[in-house]
Amino acid sequence: MKNYLKKFKVGWKLFSLLFLTLAAFSYAMFQGGFVSWFLFYSFLPFALYSLLLMLYPLRGFRVKRRINQEQFMVGQRLIGTVTVQRSFPFPLFYLIVEDVLTERLAGVKRLEEPKKLFFPWFKRSVSFSYALQHMPRGEHQFTTIRVRTGDLFGLIEKEVTFKVEHYFLVYPTMVNLHYSTKQKQYDQGTSSSQSKFWQDTTMAVGIREYQPGDKFAWIDWKATARRNAIMTKEFEQMQSQDVVVFLDRSPSKVFESVVNHAASFINEMVKSGARVGLISIGKDHQIFPLKSGEQHVQTILYHLAKVDSDSTQPFSALLDPSTIQGEMKQVTNLLVTSQLHVDLVRKLEGLSSLQSSIELVLIKSVYDQLSKEEHVLMDRLKKRQIGVTVYDNRETEMKNKEVVGS
Repeated sequence: MKNYLKKFKVGWKLFSLLFLTLAAFSYAMFQGGFVSWFLFYSFLPFALYSLLLMLYPLRGFRVKRRINQEQFMVGQRLIGTVTVQRSFPFPLFYLIVEDVLTERLAGVKRLEEPKKLFFPWFKRSVSFSYALQHMPRGEHQFTTIRVRTGDLFGLIEKEVTFKVEHYFLVYPTMVNLHYSTKQKQYDQGTSSSQSKFWQDTTMAVGIREYQPGDKFAWIDWKATARRNAIMTKEFEQMQSQDVVVFLDRSPSKVFESVVNHAASFINEMVKSGARVGLISIGKDHQIFPLKSGEQHVQTILYHLAKVDSDSTQPFSALLDPSTIQGEMKQVTNLLVTSQLHVDLVRKLEGLSSLQSSIELVLIKSVYDQLSKEEHVLMDRLKKRQIGVTVYDNRETEMKNKEVVGS
């Protein structure tokens, strides 16, 4: 149906052009005289131009787009440059070039519009740049560039869209936080370390039967002789202070701030020397194991750039104790959320009984104040040795804040 209307529109414009040309010629023939023929010959070049414009192939244009980078952070500026080139310099009265934005990008702040009017005439190439500011977090794409031209009277208008694809990613904003790892604890004292989980072989605290993988130097020969079985020494173990971040993807008006803080914590934790993992809890669970290094951080940030508040159940209902198991029992579990309810408190109390170190980061809107119920729940968590830190979503006031593991 749309193609039919388009063809009808083109046919109607061609008919109008021919009708006006014949009307001018008929007037000159029947009226005669200098004025009537002058009008006909004056109109004839414009009519011929319009006819040639209809035949001029805009599809032959070469359209390119260039953006200043492929990865951004929220708040950074995107600068796009669109170039239109053509091989045959047919005179064009005007040319409108528009880089078509998606719905998500249509509402962003524009320092310069992605649309430009040119009067190229015989120019073979035209180019313009535009700038977008405050792009939303996520994966975005440019797909189409629209080119439109026409004649002087507006009888003939031609429009062509070119498929020019560009993909780019907008990462969460990094809030200026400082993270200090906890001290790693022995049963009989404390010592600062950045190790994952290891045994101090200078401090034997017991013996046990030999297991595959035990070093030969760990064998206790005296105990082996007494028990007539190979026995190895047990050593004091250090408890790792690496961190697993739990991200609450429940719908919230401060969800973007929740993601920003989660990304900032992860970035600072890795800088401090700790390994970090992420459990993203929403419509589906995404688990990133404990690792360190820039590549691991980039993998997590890529997920945080695309993640959405798609959870259909409360955070407490999705917080499964089975996710805090194995290696994660020796680390700090940092939960980043914007909602504090009694159900969540009960779940955290249950998790703390598994000898897991738990910290809660609560993100609130700057316009919201903590309710009496939330204060009571926070005191209840602190009595169970569960740390609670509250942040608001004003990024301008996040400087010089320090998050220290208790």
